[in-house]
Amino acid sequence: MRIHKSIRFLMVLIVLFVQLAFLSLIIKEYYHTNRIAFIAISLVVLFLLFSVKYLDLHHKEYAYEKLSVVVWVPVGAVICYLLNIHYGLGSVLAAGIVGTIASFLPLINKKSIYLKQVPTSIYCGAFVGMSSTEISTSVGFVMIAAMVAGVFLLLSKNLFIGVGGKLGTMAFLGVIIVYLLSTNLL
Repeated sequence: MRIHKSIRFLMVLIVLFVQLAFLSLIIKEYYHTNRIAFIAISLVVLFLLFSVKYLDLHHKEYAYEKLSVVVWVPVGAVICYLLNIHYGLGSVLAAGIVGTIASFLPLINKKSIYLKQVPTSIYCGAFVGMSSTEISTSVGFVMIAAMVAGVFLLLSKNLFIGVGGKLGTMAFLGVIIVYLLSTNLL
């Protein structure tokens, strides 16, 4: 039970840290000052503390996504990347195509619980595949980033319930961590 609480706390801490780091860098670059960044980050932290304390964003039980579902994240990422980069469709159209096709998978067998869970993983992968060529330089990079995003998706099944942007956040974490590791910044 203790390890589950630690994993949950670590997931929330990673998401919070990465989001605040990028928010502060954006504010600092745009306003050229640390004071406004500090005020904005303080407001965001206060809002998040209020949200965690008073809103029910997490289930009480600890559950993880099945590995057999998460393995579809790299599939969605690679397909979206190929449509985006190699076929020149653009990131939004490529992700839309991947997401739309994935949404029809449960129709193959309407009674299958497994097929109902697969589109979510594929769509999370599509967010990874939307990355710019300046960040994701190859299919290998996209595969590794999708695997990391898959791990985050696996661990965050009962986290951030009802909060929009969970799949994009998990994809963002996967891409940014692999990027930082590949450029020796982490």
